[in-house]
Amino acid sequence: MALDPAPAGLRDRKKRQTRDALATAALRLVAERGLEQVTVEDISAAADVSSRTFFNYFPSKDDALLGDHMIDSDRFTARLARVPPAVPALAAVRAALGEVIDGMQADRERWLLRMAVVERNPALLPRLVAAGTEAERAVTAAVAARVGVPPDHGFPVLLTTVTGAAFRTAMLRWAAAGGARSLSDLVDEAFDALAAGLPDPPPAH
Repeated sequence: MALDPAPAGLRDRKKRQTRDALATAALRLVAERGLEQVTVEDISAAADVSSRTFFNYFPSKDDALLGDHMIDSDRFTARLARVPPAVPALAAVRAALGEVIDGMQADRERWLLRMAVVERNPALLPRLVAAGTEAERAVTAAVAARVGVPPDHGFPVLLTTVTGAAFRTAMLRWAAAGGARSLSDLVDEAFDALAAGLPDPPPAH
């Protein structure tokens, strides 16, 4: 029996490399030319693959730009469930975000470019909002299960909303500083402010 010349691990790695190359090419081209001036054919050529190959990885140009969802709902809820029950829900959500933050920092250049592209091309925002709404539903249900209340209780919705806002605020500050500060530190700063009841900051001098 002939041996498979490309073991599963190698195939998966090559697929990931091709997907990453397409996403990076899409972001760079749109950053240079603008959303409407870039085609799937342009992206495919820049990544040195065919347009047919592009559609094996992404259904559209927008999907290549936005990439994978920031938060994988299933993985996040599994991580949240592993946080000890004695940990308050706010701190548990912060702990469960650790893997997401580490992944973004490891892929720093592409995330900063993606955020700049979205800021310059507001037409992409509805897709982001839709993906965020889907993730927030899953997080709300996970928080409700953790604290023992129904998903329509006010607390899980409120916690999901304010922690989502805190995370987005930290991301925007991270992007504005060009990644000079640690995203993890900025998220901690935002969550610490929430935990303290959002007191007024000291006056800036």
